[in-house]
Parts: sequence; C-alpha cells; structure tokens
Amino acid sequence: MAGQDPFGFGSASPDPDDNEPGKEPIPGLPAGFDMNTLGAALEQLGQLLRSGGADSVGPVNWKLANDTARNAIAQAGDPSVPDSARRAVGDAVSLANVWLDSAMTFPATAGDALAWSRSEWLQATLPAWQKIVEPIAAQLETTMAGLLPGSDSDENPGQVPGLPEGLPPELAAMAGPMLGMAKSMGSAMFGMQVGQGLAALAAEVISAGDVGIPLTSDGHAALIPSNITTFGSGIDVPDSEIMVFVALREAAHQRLFTSVPWLRGRVQGAVEGYAVGIKVDPSRIEGAFGGIDPSNPEALQNALASGVFEQEDTAEQKAALVRLETLLALIEGWVDDVVDAAVSDRLPSAERLRETLRRRRAIGGPAEKTFATLVGLELRPRRLREAALFWQTLREDKGIEGRDAIWEHPDLLPNGEDLSDVPEFFSREKLMDFNASDFEDKPKQED
Repeated sequence: MAGQDPFGFGSASPDPDDNEPGKEPIPGLPAGFDMNTLGAALEQLGQLLRSGGADSVGPVNWKLANDTARNAIAQAGDPSVPDSARRAVGDAVSLANVWLDSAMTFPATAGDALAWSRSEWLQATLPAWQKIVEPIAAQLETTMAGLLPGSDSDENPGQVPGLPEGLPPELAAMAGPMLGMAKSMGSAMFGMQVGQGLAALAAEVISAGDVGIPLTSDGHAALIPSNITTFGSGIDVPDSEIMVFVALREAAHQRLFTSVPWLRGRVQGAVEGYAVGIKVDPSRIEGAFGGIDPSNPEALQNALASGVFEQEDTAEQKAALVRLETLLALIEGWVDDVVDAAVSDRLPSAERLRETLRRRRAIGGPAEKTFATLVGLELRPRRLREAALFWQTLREDKGIEGRDAIWEHPDLLPNGEDLSDVPEFFSREKLMDFNASDFEDKPKQED
C-alpha cells in the first residue's frame, strides 16, 4: 500500500505549518509527519507486546500462541475427560495392539494409552509444533524485515540497519528501539495466528497421529474422545467400533515412528525444505497490516485470517510440497494398509470408516484449511490412495516382512514419480530380492 508503513505507522495529515517557507522536512520521514503521534504509536505497540510477553525471542511469540489457543479452546468448550471415556480408550488401544501384532513387524510401544481433552492435546503437542512452524516463521520474518526502510550497515558503516539515512541523532535514538519493537510485534502477530490455527486443529483432531506427522515422542497412543464423538456423529456406526478403528490407526502410527528412528528427522527435514522455498508477496503483507490499530485484537485477527502469509506459487515451493506430501502419503498409506490387514473380517464397519477417513484426510477439514491459511502449510497427503496401493502391492508380493523392510533405510522409499508407476518401481533389481540385512551396515539418519 503506497505511502503506508507495513506496521501501521502511516503518514499523518499534513500540518499546514510544515509548508512554511524555510521549514525543511525531517530526513527519512514522510512530509507532514506529526512527531506527537510517535508516543501513541509506541504505546499501541506496547499494549500488544505486553499481552503476549515482552521478552519473546525468535520469530514466533510462543507464549502468546499458547495463550491464544488455550483461550479459544476454553471459549469453545473443553470438558475434562470422564473416567468412562478413559477406560474406553484404554480398552480400545489394548484390543488394537492385539490385532496389530499379526499385521506388522514393529512391536507395540511401551506405556499406557492416553485420553486427552483438547487443551491436553495442545500442551502435549506444542513442542513439536514449535519445530514445525519455526523454520516457516523465520523465512516470513526475513520477508517482513525487508519491508522496513533503510540500508545495510555493512555498506554504510555507522548506519543503524533498518533506519533511513540522514536521520538526526536524537530521532535515530528514538527510532532504533521502535524497530526492535516492530520486530517483536511481528513475532506476536505470528504467535496469534499460530494460536488460532492450533485451536482450530484441537477441535478436530481425533488422535496424536491424526495429522500424519510425529507430534509426540514417548510412544504413547493418545486419543481425543470428545472429537471422536463429533467425528462419528454423522456416521451410522457403533461408537465402540469407531473407537477401536481410531485406536488401530493411532497405535500403528506410534509403532512406526518408534521403530523407525530416522523417520522423524526426515519429516522435519521435509518441512524445513518447504520453509526454505517460501516466497511471500510483500505487498500482500503491507496491504493487510497497513493502517490497522495494533491495539485492536479483532483487526489483527481479521488481517491474519485473510491469508496474508500464503506463499507464492514458485517452482521451488511446488517441488518442496511434492516431497512433503509424498512422505506424508507414504506414512498414511502404510498405516492404511496395516489397519486394513489387521481388521480383516473382525470389524464390520472397517471399510466404511476407512473410506470416510480417506476422504477426510484427502479433502482436509475446516481446521486444516484454517491452519493452512494462517501458517501457509498444508498437512494433506494428496496421494494417499496411490500410497496405500503401493504398500498393499508390496505386502501381497513380499509379505508383511517385505513391506515393513522398506522402512529399514530412507533410500528404499519411493518418490512421487514412483507412486505414479508402481510396477516399474518393483521391477528395479535392488527390490527384486532385497532383505533388511542388505541395509544393516548403512548409517541411519537420526533425529
């Protein structure tokens, strides 16, 4: 937005006295800038920063993100989990583990099953979200920093980075801290949007592994009973069967990530690769935040929800998204095949529930769409059906042991092109008679 500072400090109405002959404008500031508004602007910034903790470090104010999410979850209603629901979760996970023992080679994880409220899901998964969101936020912070006027201090020794050249010393002394607060405000705004996105997800996720990425590291299967009830409200299936089916998928996720030590790091690397390719249109940020009142939370929320941080459709982003989505699809496709083999004829509603969850993951619910709008990261395995077919074909050809042996080393995993031509992938010489021992001497990628 021409003539508008991206952090809300627009040009004030010109003062007639500023046009008096012989009165020169202050270098680096808009003509007619009213110095009396500087204090008010700083106070507005201070109000926002105090609301989330002025000592925030990094591109995301995580205290504000946590507070925003917790408040939104509480306002929507988040009753504690009753003992009956906890027992139901424990029974369902125990039964799921018995069925899974014959459907995969990975052993059951240690620890009791957990039944979470929405706020408990938030607190348990927040550390993982920090690792996922921080690389994306860092790239966006770099973009926003480029919106500030000024020049590089290496090229202009003595010049404070981000400040216009030629400012009088007294003004530079005042404006320097203001730029620091503007950076903190960006951290606070991103904290607000992440908090909103996590609150939306908390209302829909049905288990710890529901989004397909590792959000916990202790191996405990965790379900959210209130969300499972909501999920099953539109399906003509007994609640007990829905609970067991969700428990099967959750236990399978936990076994996979616990038994394949390099997988967690590979997912994080795919997210970081996505972040590196981020390109944001600065004019979109400038247009969304220019002129808004930083002390007005509603105005900030409306700006954040407008998709201001949606990335440009670049070749780098497309490639990064393909890698990330392929990995998510392989994880979900494997879980899909494992559960299909485990339920066999034990669960009459299994096929209906399987198809419902497939559509839910492929299309993405309102919460996933909200998260994508606010953070710019979609968590959908777009090629889930192809990935599930890949694992099914491998199991039918080489058995459960052969299917699971693919996870022995990341080099064995198919890429996006492989999922488009599964027969060609299986025709490769290295897959004809491979076994896990062929890769035992190769170094594994750790977290």
